[in-house]
Amino acid sequence: MTTILLTGFEPFAGDSSNPSGEAVHLAASLWEGPEVLVAAVLPVTFDGAASMFEALLERHQPQVVVAVGLAAGRDTVSMERVAVNLIDARIPDNDGAQPIDESSISNGPAAVFSSLPVKAIAHDLLTAGIPASLSTTAGTFVCNHIFYRAATWATLATERKAGFIHVPWATGQSRNDPELPLDDIARALTIAIRTSIDNDEDRHSVGGSLN
Repeated sequence: MTTILLTGFEPFAGDSSNPSGEAVHLAASLWEGPEVLVAAVLPVTFDGAASMFEALLERHQPQVVVAVGLAAGRDTVSMERVAVNLIDARIPDNDGAQPIDESSISNGPAAVFSSLPVKAIAHDLLTAGIPASLSTTAGTFVCNHIFYRAATWATLATERKAGFIHVPWATGQSRNDPELPLDDIARALTIAIRTSIDNDEDRHSVGGSLN
């Protein structure tokens, strides 16, 4: 039986909500299987998120990992293509830690690509009427930290896939930034999971950008 690990994050930077954490629980409630879907919300702390993430991998032994985070200001559900081995925190995490110019994993490669079929996911989301795009930067905060660890984990066995999805604010959560209905964000995650399970090869289509 295939097991999927779906993770979001708790609120951070003084916000009272984080749509990524809310959406993963909603997606889990919508999931119809037959695969097992495990949803979890990680703390927005470098040490705590990494420790909890590693424990979830050990406990559930998933074949597919989809990590999710908030990208305030974006207006699409965006599939991240590459994680970098760099922590450079512009703000403190929820424990007050603010590491600068450190590695996510010591002696790890400079970057690791997502092993999810990111172009196929974007295509399927757009077909479902959900705004979607590809991204080549997951930042250098806790989101990228977990993405890098997940992507590295996936390289250790051929049957594993892992990647990261950034989502906008959910409707009613932001004063000025773009928003999407939480139901659409959760539906996007279920589509992304299904596409990841059903596609061993990504679409061969244009997905690059000039800047």
